[in-house]
Amino acid sequence: MRITYQPWGETLAELVDAGRRAEEAGAEVLWTSELHRSATVVAAALAQGTSRARIGTAIALAFVRSPMITALEALDLDELSGGRFVLGLGSGVQRLNELWHNVSFGKPVPHLRETVRNIRHFWQTCTSGAEIALDGDYEPMHIRGYQRPFPVRRVDIPIYLAAMGPQMTRLAGAIGDGWISHELCSPTYLAERVLPELAAGIARTPGKTRSDVDVVVSACCSIDDDPRVARRRVAGLVGFYASVRTYADFFDFHGLAQEQQRVIEAFRSGRGADHLADTVSDAMVDALTMTGDRDRVVERIKAYRGLADSVKLSPPTHGLSAEDTRLAQDQIIAMIADVKEDLA
Repeated sequence: MRITYQPWGETLAELVDAGRRAEEAGAEVLWTSELHRSATVVAAALAQGTSRARIGTAIALAFVRSPMITALEALDLDELSGGRFVLGLGSGVQRLNELWHNVSFGKPVPHLRETVRNIRHFWQTCTSGAEIALDGDYEPMHIRGYQRPFPVRRVDIPIYLAAMGPQMTRLAGAIGDGWISHELCSPTYLAERVLPELAAGIARTPGKTRSDVDVVVSACCSIDDDPRVARRRVAGLVGFYASVRTYADFFDFHGLAQEQQRVIEAFRSGRGADHLADTVSDAMVDALTMTGDRDRVVERIKAYRGLADSVKLSPPTHGLSAEDTRLAQDQIIAMIADVKEDLA
């Protein structure tokens, strides 16, 4: 099982330094998110600041860029990183797409399927000058008279898809090189809800097997000898995601429907999504994150062995000061070598 990491930084320089330290500790992939920063710009910075770890977006929003722009950025990032790039895409939620970015959301599964089709087709043909004529309900692509004059390092850059619901998870199994979990994901949820849907999607593609799909589970960590400190540090992140009604089935699966409703009511009353920590119960934190002293967190990570191929560790950020996130990050990076040794 691979240990990977999503670095944080108050500045890009600090983020790249964290990525470099995580790489030295043994992280095999460095992931970039897209909320407060651009996933692709941060990926470029990490590509320049590291030498061995793969660089992946977890995730870049699939619909806010055209497939052609996404394809071009991926080619450039793969060149910049020396063939280390992984393109992780996700749909995001409808409100984010339509209200924040003013783009069409539609039905996200066929929309994402067409997006991935276009990206891969563009990679295969962009240097040939051949006409591209792809119809579609969401992403038709018709290009004539275009030829990329630069060499392409790879035409088969891995594409990972973030998915939570069953239909999107089946799509990830069918067309993805990897699946990336939501920021909150328990071993039980992975085993009972995700892996069967991935298997169903894999079965749709002739010749494809489970070993062809890298299952990446996300794990937000908070390490402290005082369990109360560890829990409270990560509670804001749980509150941020619990405020989204789209995730109701996920929280209900864990027996946390009432706890989520309390968070939603606080959010509706005017609380900012980053300021919901005091509405989050210890039960929510314990079920969905990795908290406690180092030994306990290591054991929680090991619980994914045999289920996930990769674990993406990340520090808590929501509702915390930069100093608190910095401390959490340093503790995680210091733990990576220990985890890898235990997993060997």
